[in-house]
Amino acid sequence: MRTTVTLDQDVERLLRAAMRERGISFKQALNDAIRSGLVRGNSRRKRFVQKTFRMGPEQNFRWDKALSVAAAMEDEALSAKLSLRK
Repeated sequence: MRTTVTLDQDVERLLRAAMRERGISFKQALNDAIRSGLVRGNSRRKRFVQKTFRMGPEQNFRWDKALSVAAAMEDEALSAKLSLRK
């Protein structure tokens, strides 16, 4: 089948590079690229699942307040250093 296709410049560069590397015609490089993209496009991607881990039976720490706790600990450490200098 004959058809007219308008390619972006980066796509043309990629096709020309494939032609040089593999020693094939423009038609073959274009057909291979389209075929490869369509075959990969049909394959279903594996669903991402976040791995989680139990952190023990009892959680008394509020993780949504972790930054404020870290800031308070840092303030205590700085206060302790300053009091040692006196």
